[in-house]
Amino acid sequence: MATEAAELEKSSEGFVRGLGLYDSTMIVVGIMIGSGIFIVSADIARQTGSAGGLILTWVLTGILTIFGALSYCELAGMMPKAGGQYVYLREIYSPIWGFLYGWTFFLVIQTGTIAAVAVGFARFLGVMIPAISADNYIISPIHISSGYALSLSTQQLVAVLLIILLTFINMQGLAFGKWIQNIFTSAKTLSLIALIIVGVLIGGVSGTFSANMSNLFTPQNPATIEGLKVTDGIL
Repeated sequence: MATEAAELEKSSEGFVRGLGLYDSTMIVVGIMIGSGIFIVSADIARQTGSAGGLILTWVLTGILTIFGALSYCELAGMMPKAGGQYVYLREIYSPIWGFLYGWTFFLVIQTGTIAAVAVGFARFLGVMIPAISADNYIISPIHISSGYALSLSTQQLVAVLLIILLTFINMQGLAFGKWIQNIFTSAKTLSLIALIIVGVLIGGVSGTFSANMSNLFTPQNPATIEGLKVTDGIL
């Protein structure tokens, strides 16, 4: 604890030096490998209809992501200040664009991302616990207009409680927050590695590889493939 307390001492610039190489790596990994890898893949498969289309989409978006990462590296090297995109927009264009981005990020971008991740968690949890469902209402829809209504389902409640819990955890400080980040990101990364290994082993035995590679870019409807059943968008 004494060592960790020493690590949390402020530097001359006012920043808290409480993150090591592993901690920082876990933050970046946690940002890059989010809920999208579990949710977006299914939608890409539905849109492309083929294994080749799914793989090609990930390859192309991966290349674009690398371009974006390299661009941010250049910007960070040119403007080594805290603030990220806010600083870049402020310095490159004008303070008004940095101001608008900052408030948009606070009110729309980040809040929307957090809400989407929380709902994704609640939806997957609902697969194991059927009571957690978007159709299981605690407060039935109250129609404000013909196209808008307010409601509270068990799925929404779980998502809200998750956001409150994680907010509370982050309020406990850097030392505790980084351990939560490290544990969950490590678990997520190991789960993905295990999923890949199991998929390769089972796929190789069952002939899935040959079936996919022989019709790599041929659109297919999963609902018509023998042995597969589509339920609520989940195979």
